[in-house]
Amino acid sequence: MATTFFFPVLILLSVFHSIHAQSVEESFISVDLFKKGIDFGKDLAVKKGISALIPFQLPQIEAAVKIPLIGTVYLTLSNISLNEVNVSSSSVQPGDTGLILIVSGASASLTMNWGYRYVSVLVISDNGTASVQVENMEVGLAVSLNNEEGNLKLTLLDCGCIVNDLFIKMDGGASWLYQGIVTAFESKIRSAIEVSIVEQIGDVITELDSLLQTIPRAVEIDNVAGINITTVNEPVLDGYSLGVEINGLFMAMGESHVNKSVVTNSTKTIQSLVSCGVPAKMAGISIHERVLNSASSVYFNAGVMNFIVRNQTFLNTVHWKHIVPRLYKKYPKADMILNISASSPPVITVTSESIDAAINVEMTVEVLDEGEPVPVACILSMFTISGNPSISRDAIKGSIILNDFTMHLKSSSIGRLHIGMVKPFIEIILRTVGIPYVNLMLSWGSSLPGFMGYTIHNARFDYVDSRIIMCTDFHHVKKV
Repeated sequence: MATTFFFPVLILLSVFHSIHAQSVEESFISVDLFKKGIDFGKDLAVKKGISALIPFQLPQIEAAVKIPLIGTVYLTLSNISLNEVNVSSSSVQPGDTGLILIVSGASASLTMNWGYRYVSVLVISDNGTASVQVENMEVGLAVSLNNEEGNLKLTLLDCGCIVNDLFIKMDGGASWLYQGIVTAFESKIRSAIEVSIVEQIGDVITELDSLLQTIPRAVEIDNVAGINITTVNEPVLDGYSLGVEINGLFMAMGESHVNKSVVTNSTKTIQSLVSCGVPAKMAGISIHERVLNSASSVYFNAGVMNFIVRNQTFLNTVHWKHIVPRLYKKYPKADMILNISASSPPVITVTSESIDAAINVEMTVEVLDEGEPVPVACILSMFTISGNPSISRDAIKGSIILNDFTMHLKSSSIGRLHIGMVKPFIEIILRTVGIPYVNLMLSWGSSLPGFMGYTIHNARFDYVDSRIIMCTDFHHVKKV
């Protein structure tokens, strides 16, 4: 139960804020959680925390009470169970040293068994049940979030609970004992509730910190690449947002050069790189173009940026006999294959309006001669494309356009090719077949990652200073 209680606090602590501080390792991804997002996480944390807390057993309470004319009565409360908690008001505020969460006006219902015994000439005992109603309960806690060698460390700075009003209703037993039990046990019940809740919160924070320490320095994307999620610089919490910077660069799987983040103090003014304006959003995510270029480099070096095009209607020499007559003359009515591969990592640039990419491609044209592929020409091309991401129905989608491309002949076994004649035909194929096919694939989208059943929602994109800025809300994803 302690593991899940206040687990959603991770929503408040796993989102990030960019700062202008100096460190040995740079950061390229930053995320700001704004006031709207902080309140969203707070409400979720309180809701999930209450559901995980109930039912909650308090320790048994014992006391000895002297009652006039009766003597010493030994009283016991057992099976004390917290069955219901309602919160009327809560608030969270990023402070100078951490996050402050305050719950006020809370009420709680408890049930318990009571019993007594006293000794005169005979041993006399009795027992029954009781219900306890707690009103105007207040809970407050302050936590700090620090960067400890590249991992986030969560520490409970302070925690307190105050039960202002307590009402006990007895069932069973001797009526003359009622007031004695109320007098003897009210302060003990009050204290037990306060101490138990504080201890429970302390255990939860410790377990959450242990969970944070298990977060790896790199997250696997696929069997080729992973992303370095080492924390860089100290997290920043102010009156408006909270967050942290991470390295964010892609790396080849198997690489072990993820450095520990070394943080130095800085007196520079803290300023968020993410500005979302109005309408207010829960979070802002900033991704530098170097993240995209690091992915480009990793996948290029892995040798996965190549593909083969075959079994297409236009890939037969009969369709090229007027454009490349020597090809048709040497290989009449022969099927063709295009072997396309990137000759260098694509260079990605984030402009003020889109994400642009320059892709250098080497296209080898092969002809099937008696079933065997024979290279006949190699053409060097550079494509420039622009794209824009979008989010719809819990999936990230996108579209691209072809801006321009160039072609140069590298080698040929069928004589000199007139590139000026070939290029328009290739452009028609690209614009009418290639780009629409890519956009069809992008329109299907990829499912967005979720956390505890929540994912980003109603996101909008902007491009500022070589960074992609995504301003977003969160919402619950219904299970199908």
